[in-house]
Amino acid sequence: MKRTVHAAIVNPAELERLRGRVGRLLQALQEASEMAAGEAGAAWLPAVDLCESGSCVTVSVELPGVRADQIEVALTNEELRVRGRKRKGAPRGVISHLCSERSFGSFTRTILLRWPVRKDAAAAELKDGVLTIRLPKLEDRRGVEHRIEVKESDE
Repeated sequence: MKRTVHAAIVNPAELERLRGRVGRLLQALQEASEMAAGEAGAAWLPAVDLCESGSCVTVSVELPGVRADQIEVALTNEELRVRGRKRKGAPRGVISHLCSERSFGSFTRTILLRWPVRKDAAAAELKDGVLTIRLPKLEDRRGVEHRIEVKESDE
């Protein structure tokens, strides 16, 4: 007996929106599990903005009080990882804090990349406490026809 299965027609824009939401959920779950496990880098999470243009993905990370030599940026095909340490510096002559709301310690932020980017052209700049990472996109080569010459064998 044959069974007919009808696939639901999904709007491509809705599918892309869902993919983005699932990606953000997975990222939040990963960061939450890192914090719960007490891994290095879980002391605090700096705020991140992720922006996309036609040719570039830009990541901005708020890192007030952190110097460039305290930051490590690593890029793979699937993720961008920013990690480092913000050191606590009490003003001279201070015996105890009456109030301390700023975060200090190690941090790690992992951004899942859903775009193919040019790793060799990636650039990072720290200015006024904001780390800006620019990741140029690879040109989309899907659908581009590439002809392959067929040679006849002499055998």
